[in-house]
Amino acid sequence: MKRRQFTAGIVVVPGLAAMSPLAWSLDLSEADAASGVRAALEKGAVSAVGLLGRADGFLGNPKVRIPLPGFLEDAAKLLRATGQGKRVDELVTAMNRAAEAAVPEAKPLLINAVKSMSVEDARKVITGGDNSVTQFFAGKTRDPLAEKFLPIVTRATEKVSLAAKYNAVAGKAMGLGLVKKEEANVQQYVTGKALDGLFLMIGEEERKIRQNPAAAGSAILKKVFGSLK
Repeated sequence: MKRRQFTAGIVVVPGLAAMSPLAWSLDLSEADAASGVRAALEKGAVSAVGLLGRADGFLGNPKVRIPLPGFLEDAAKLLRATGQGKRVDELVTAMNRAAEAAVPEAKPLLINAVKSMSVEDARKVITGGDNSVTQFFAGKTRDPLAEKFLPIVTRATEKVSLAAKYNAVAGKAMGLGLVKKEEANVQQYVTGKALDGLFLMIGEEERKIRQNPAAAGSAILKKVFGSLK
């Protein structure tokens, strides 16, 4: 059984400040270390879905609140100046509500990604820096999640007339090189931002768990991370 293979990465990664060389002198195998990472990621993912997949999960959280696409921002100022601010607010609310409605669909895919995580995947998460969790989940789940999110986002935003008008104008503007491809369609834009926000919050929740594994109530987390205090 391989032991203490994670030492170097753990010492140098900024996001894992709670870890120390002394802790990894304990009798921890690669399997234990990988199990601890899996447990932390699964709890982080489930927690993030719970935080975001509810009313105001996106709209009320400045870290993930979805703003208007850049191309629409200038037009929104004009609309507000002409007394049409309500239409702008309607679209912003619809965009964020769409993300909140879509996020719960992510839970099964995220959990499956964690359960299929290899020891090498765990090593990459530990040694990959502050965005390693985002990279792991994005690599494993972004495309299938986008497929699940898009129909939900479309249903939630198609009722807002400004969304359809934006898509018509932005689509033409993209053809002229004035709009980025990812901002040329409200539904695609919201889907992308919803995934960005989800992965960001998973990373934040996972870091909290590593910093306070006892609060997570998991034996493997306490064994792997609790001894690192």
